Amino acid sequence: MYLVAIAWMYVVVMMGIAEATSSQGTVLGAVFTLLLYGVLPLSIVLYLLGTPSRRRAQRQAEAAEMATSAQPDGSGHPPGDAIAPERKEP
Repeated sequence: MYLVAIAWMYVVVMMGIAEATSSQGTVLGAVFTLLLYGVLPLSIVLYLLGTPSRRRAQRQAEAAEMATSAQPDGSGHPPGDAIAPERKEP
């Protein structure tokens, strides 16, 4: 996934250089080329393609949290007193 992103940024940088060095182009045009053809679309695509791994990490964190909060006997019930309290005589 990152190889395609690096290759696309290379193409966009070359487009920006061609825009900046062209007799008809400007540096401002090159900056907009970098932003509108490179940074903006690539950030959206990488965000969308990274969603499954973020969800997986969130599920693993929730599972780890649930495992640490589980009871030692595995019942899931809140712990009670292991020994009944001693009753005082009136």
